[in-house]
Amino acid sequence: MTGSAKRMTPQKSEVRNALRDATGFVSAQALHSALAATGSRIGLATVYRALNELGEAGTADTLQSLSGETMFRGCETSGHHHHLICRRCGTAVEVHSEVVEDWARASAQEHGFVNVGHVLDIYGLCSPCAAQEEPSLDSQ
Repeated sequence: MTGSAKRMTPQKSEVRNALRDATGFVSAQALHSALAATGSRIGLATVYRALNELGEAGTADTLQSLSGETMFRGCETSGHHHHLICRRCGTAVEVHSEVVEDWARASAQEHGFVNVGHVLDIYGLCSPCAAQEEPSLDSQ
């Protein structure tokens, strides 16, 4: 085991499996509630700790919700990526963009920053949710 590597405990494995089964991004509290509903006795602090370790290991994506809460989901892609996230249903799509990567590098260089990283999460409505908001012809 290397310096910062953490072992896969049974609790962390249970959290990882529940995260994989969850739809979209979920909060630690929501995941804890889902685990408790299945009879799990894992405590909320353990869920937070496991989620943070999974995020650090790159096996869970994290993002800040619009309300500022940290949300998690099982990572589908290894490597750096961004998300398109539906504000209504929480559907998330992983996207890659060299344009964004080039802009981030150029902006950092222009301002004298080195060893930089970035996070880009784009919020909107997915097509099904947007269709629900459009008035139908019958209602006009």
